[in-house]
Amino acid sequence: MRKIVHIDMDAFYAAVEQRDQPALRGLPIAVGGGQTRGVVMTASYEARRFGVRSAMPGARAARLCPELVFVRPRFEVYKAVSRQIRAIFRQHATLVEPLSLDEAYLDVTEPPNGPLPAVAIARAIKDQIRDETGLTASAGVSCNKFLAKLASDMEKPDGLCLIRPAQVLDVLAELPIERFFGVGPATASRLRAAGIRRGADLQALDEAAAVHRLGRSGAHYWRLAQGRDDRPVVPDRSRKSLSVETTFDQDIAGVTELTAALEELARDLAARLAQSGYQALTVHLKIKYLDFRISTRQTTLREAPRSAESLAAVGRHLLLRAPLAAPVRLLGIGVGGATTEAGQLTLGLDPQPADQG
Repeated sequence: MRKIVHIDMDAFYAAVEQRDQPALRGLPIAVGGGQTRGVVMTASYEARRFGVRSAMPGARAARLCPELVFVRPRFEVYKAVSRQIRAIFRQHATLVEPLSLDEAYLDVTEPPNGPLPAVAIARAIKDQIRDETGLTASAGVSCNKFLAKLASDMEKPDGLCLIRPAQVLDVLAELPIERFFGVGPATASRLRAAGIRRGADLQALDEAAAVHRLGRSGAHYWRLAQGRDDRPVVPDRSRKSLSVETTFDQDIAGVTELTAALEELARDLAARLAQSGYQALTVHLKIKYLDFRISTRQTTLREAPRSAESLAAVGRHLLLRAPLAAPVRLLGIGVGGATTEAGQLTLGLDPQPADQG
């Protein structure tokens, strides 16, 4: 049986800003583009008490919390702190799979420092992060990745939660279906329409019945409801694409608002590209409309985009290339396809770029 730890930094971008700017400590802050244009990337816990959440339009966040302080993101700083944190991870585990700048899975089944309980390793990592960076992290410990990530969300912020094998079925029985790995809003609606509202509803079925009712994905959800997740922690996964997206609290019909959201997404994507070292020539834009139709627009460049400005420019080109079919509930941008050792971006857009929408 594996011993998996999931570490998730608490309100990472906002926490770094409050650490570096003492005047912001204790205040409700949002890292993002501001209330006129832009989207909240991370909200401090003081702001979350007012209902401010990531991916929320800045104007709505300001209405919820009139005292909200908007802070421009500093991705170079966040990347530097992320490198510190990952160095700590590698001291405690040989198998580390980063998911983003602020979270990772660690397989501590055979830790490099000798046999230790997984909870003790998680606590040591949390303490070392606090001592070396001045930041807090939440940790989840269990026997697989799904359960470890679930556990890290249970006692935020600065939490440490263990889901023991004997607790798994009881914990998952009460879990809303929306919190199962791979279940987004559209899938959750479909599952609820089929009478599946929480883990207990899946546990009441056998695997064949789950497949009959839910299709091929039914087996996946049924296994999760039993606490089964065989995915290993993979340190050097071969990446085929990298993307970011945001779901809006309210559907957006205006191109100006969507462009502002796109600029924030481009900054986030540029930071992740720089951190991962991944480069690719194809940029794609994902648009999900209020009726859940999805359109994907893409183009292939001569050189791989790396900066936020370059990504935003290509994204705007794709956004404006065709009229929107309806108000937008989700917007995403990503890169994929052929990889390259890219230099500076040349906007060598194809004369007739493919539109998969």
